[in-house]
Amino acid sequence: MTAHATGDEREPPRERPRRSAAALKHPINPLRRLIHRRMRERGWSYGEVARRGGLPRSTVYTLAITQNLARPPRPSTLDALAKGLDVPVSAVRAAAAESTGLHYYDDVPVPAEQEEQADPDRELLIASIDELTPEDRRHVAALVESLRRRTSPDSADG
Repeated sequence: MTAHATGDEREPPRERPRRSAAALKHPINPLRRLIHRRMRERGWSYGEVARRGGLPRSTVYTLAITQNLARPPRPSTLDALAKGLDVPVSAVRAAAAESTGLHYYDDVPVPAEQEEQADPDRELLIASIDELTPEDRRHVAALVESLRRRTSPDSADG
């Protein structure tokens, strides 16, 4: 006869993530950061992300807690995770690749003390640009240009 403990299926607290001494030395990997950020933004649980993407809850949970990925998850898993998180597939693929030590972009190296402060909106914009139609990219480019002109230091009064 097997005893079943109650309460083992609870989500970890979102406001107070557990950090060991090793976790403080090594910043959270990009895939974990993406999963946790989207769950926090949307108020979703592991189960909700799994349901939305058609994945087992255990897969979402494992990807969300694994510090060092030895290899990227299968493409079908990444596609389903992107659907579950409601983000572009390219953002999930880039985060998974970077979590295994591969990098899609030639970014300027970020000092370790600034890594946790990385701008997720910038990462999402860069990762999703290829998924836009050429017409949509022109609209985005026009918007960016108008925002740059509006916030240009040359146009600011003393």
